[in-house]
Amino acid sequence: MKKLLIAAIALLLTQSVFAGVKIEHWVSPSGARVYFVESRVLPMLDVQVDFSAGSIFDPAGKSGLAALTRAALDLGAGKLDETAIAEQLADIGANLGGGADTDRASVALRTLSARDKREPALDILKNVLHQPLFDAAIFEREKTRTIAGLKEAMTRPDSIAGKAFWAAMYPNHPYGRQATPESVAALNRDDLAGFHARYYNAANASITLVGDLSRQEAEKIAEAIAGGLPKGEAATLPNSPEAPKGGLTQLAHPASQAHVYIGLPAVERGNPDFFPLLVGNYTLGGGGFVSRLMKEVRDKRGYAYSVYSYFAPLKQTGPFQIGLQTKRSQAKDAIKVARDVLEGFLKDGPSDDELTAAKANLTGSFPLRLDSNKKILDNVAVIGFYGLPLDYLDQYQAKVQAVSADDIKQAFARRVRPDNLITVTVAAD
Repeated sequence: MKKLLIAAIALLLTQSVFAGVKIEHWVSPSGARVYFVESRVLPMLDVQVDFSAGSIFDPAGKSGLAALTRAALDLGAGKLDETAIAEQLADIGANLGGGADTDRASVALRTLSARDKREPALDILKNVLHQPLFDAAIFEREKTRTIAGLKEAMTRPDSIAGKAFWAAMYPNHPYGRQATPESVAALNRDDLAGFHARYYNAANASITLVGDLSRQEAEKIAEAIAGGLPKGEAATLPNSPEAPKGGLTQLAHPASQAHVYIGLPAVERGNPDFFPLLVGNYTLGGGGFVSRLMKEVRDKRGYAYSVYSYFAPLKQTGPFQIGLQTKRSQAKDAIKVARDVLEGFLKDGPSDDELTAAKANLTGSFPLRLDSNKKILDNVAVIGFYGLPLDYLDQYQAKVQAVSADDIKQAFARRVRPDNLITVTVAAD
């Protein structure tokens, strides 16, 4: 019986995916953008509130403020301390999550949709968003923990390489600023309260709801969330990042494996070049064992166990990155091969067979990106936060299929200029 039930649920989920995702959108009376998908398959409700409050908005000299502000939100709010919040969530079987990245800070709630479960869960979510305590003792504890984590990360070659790579790609842009033990140590509780007051407001919020709700219920929940926030103003983005001057950064480390990153700022969310870049990158380095980088760097020469490439579009120009690990003594040779593969791809683009295989994989695997409420939430939240078209998911496969080899060559020529490529190595001879 249990197996039959699981199979039935899986079938319903699959059918809902192929039926498309109907996204309803409106602006709440308080000014927040709201995105709603009604899904009656499971008695669950997922809510995510995104704010333009990522590290891009960290003031100069205070890198780490956005992340620490988000981390402290659910460690005490209203009349509840962190223990009470955790206990109440456990009692009703709800989960509170989220985090902060370069562009956004998110608070996500998953709860049963029955009113006696969802109402107290939503009350906790509202408390966390509207009335965080930023308790002084908790703040000092989290600051100490963050500093310890940063110091530990400074010993790991992958973390060292990642920080140096972003700093080199974005030398004059907030994307390139990294939290350090010193920048976090300089923060105080008032910094968190001020950051929260500026960026956690209705005009700066995007609310996504997916689950067992009616449109009317979704409207009430969204406004209850937005209405308790200051109306505020949307965040102002800095000037767009400039293309960096290409160069090599070599950092010493005693590790036996060299870490290598190659890339540059390439594309922002919503840019028409994204789909040609996505399809082309499958052949270049995104397709695992069938990609050119894997065949040339790993299979033919044994320089690396794994090598990859990807595009990460952001609110402003996000990176294109090639990454690999290799023996210290092989780093120079591995970099040369990776650069040669990239330059060959820029010159010739994909073959007909490579293009067909890329499209088949990207379109064939697409339904798996939407086979649960949580995955739908993640995708719709991205659509809402970045202002993508509401039919983005419906058009995804068609846009992939429409890409030609010439589209790929032109998009790569515009976005991946060899003269601007940054190379960062850690532990390379």
